[in-house]
Amino acid sequence: MNKESRVHKSLLNARVGLIYYFLFIILSFFSRKTFLECLGADFLGLAGTLSNILGFLSLAEMGVATAVAYNLYKPLEAGDKQEIENLVSVFGFLYRKIGLFILGAAIIISCFIPLIFKNTIFSYGIIYFAFYSILLSSLFSYFINYRQIILTADQKGYLVTAYLQGAMFVKILVQMAVAIYLHNYFIWIGLEVVYGIVSCLVLNWKIHRVYPWLNASVAKGKECYHNYKHILNYTKQVFVHKTKDFILTQSDQILIFAFVSLKMVAFYGNYTLIVSRISAAFNSALNSFGAGVGNLIAEHNTEHSINVFWEIISIRFIVAGILTFSVYNLIEPFISLWLGSQYILDRTILVLLMTNIFIMQSRGAVDMFNNAHGLYADTWSAWVEGFLNVGITLATAPFLGITGILLGKIVSLFLIVVLWKPYYLFHDGFKVSVANYWKRILRYYVASIGMILLGTWIFNIIPINAGASFYFWGIKAVIVLIPFTILYITILTFADKGAKDLFNRIKMLYLKR
Repeated sequence: MNKESRVHKSLLNARVGLIYYFLFIILSFFSRKTFLECLGADFLGLAGTLSNILGFLSLAEMGVATAVAYNLYKPLEAGDKQEIENLVSVFGFLYRKIGLFILGAAIIISCFIPLIFKNTIFSYGIIYFAFYSILLSSLFSYFINYRQIILTADQKGYLVTAYLQGAMFVKILVQMAVAIYLHNYFIWIGLEVVYGIVSCLVLNWKIHRVYPWLNASVAKGKECYHNYKHILNYTKQVFVHKTKDFILTQSDQILIFAFVSLKMVAFYGNYTLIVSRISAAFNSALNSFGAGVGNLIAEHNTEHSINVFWEIISIRFIVAGILTFSVYNLIEPFISLWLGSQYILDRTILVLLMTNIFIMQSRGAVDMFNNAHGLYADTWSAWVEGFLNVGITLATAPFLGITGILLGKIVSLFLIVVLWKPYYLFHDGFKVSVANYWKRILRYYVASIGMILLGTWIFNIIPINAGASFYFWGIKAVIVLIPFTILYITILTFADKGAKDLFNRIKMLYLKR
């Protein structure tokens, strides 16, 4: 695969991802308000908690997808169709086993629903119906949609985004109509199953059109599995990291339900909805470079890989800085206008949430290159990160609530993600001194923190009340964000060569057009 093709596919993935996610940001605000008004905060809290409980079972996936995608890079680069077909088949065989395990585990968990939700205002009928509907919708990925891994590994993730997100868009619109006109919990939840069926059928049809030669099947995977048992070595390592990732990113609502209240799950969910939708927009675009980085590492050109690494670092910090600054200053007046001032949480929660978001966004380049190098052997770091998170949360959440939960995340992220992961990449991946990393990355941290503090000060002294109306909110957002973005990017460009190389690359791509 030549470099132009790799860059072109990455940009196409990014463009499609951004389009869909910005559409979802707009739709999510309208749908969230509709669901809160028509179905209630308690019901949304219930649905979110059930989704997170079932999300825990996805750990059974054990990182098989990551391991198989890593092994697909070379045959895709070489055009080895037989090897690709075998790997996808093995993936399907393993996913079938995982799906059956998840089904069995979910049935067992459902027996404890009366204990988990003993103080709920909802009937157990609606809780069980929601539980099994969400479960069934998720199982389609394991039994039917396993072939989509070839799209992701082959840098055609934009097709997955277009078809799956397109179906999701329609589902939400129909759910809004059901909430407004029918107020029926059962129909609203049942649409999750309908979405799962339709999205699977459409995506598999598209995969057959793009790869007509791909005759992957579970039966074939069972036959040739013995030749690919090495995948399990990667899988076992990734599993530990997946477990840790779930604890850090997917357990918030479960912990808030346990230590605070079901209603507060919905209140916190309003914040995370905004943050996650905006973050997902950028992540969809930036993560699209993952397969390209995998192909780049396969070329074994370390110097070039390091140069690209710093370009991606600059993109990540640009996104992290702009996202943190804009959300911190605009989210409270937005929620007040959108849902009402009663939904505003304590400012300390917002500060900690933004700190967590900045770390999660800026870490992306290191994670991407660690994954591309297949560096999963540091399973001890995942255990340390997970235990730190849980330990601090259990010690502080009973007294501090959501603040304690976020503190656990931030402390564990700082020690492992900010300090350890870069060392692991430079020592075992690039095989150069990590001092080279810290000499340059500190410039990004100083520039980002300085600009966010300066921008916030300027935001507060501008005599426009962003909470007065959406008109004034928009005016203040434009007045502040545009100069902030221009100045911030300019400072990063002068601060490090990686940002300069990035904009030179963009300039060259533009001139080629």
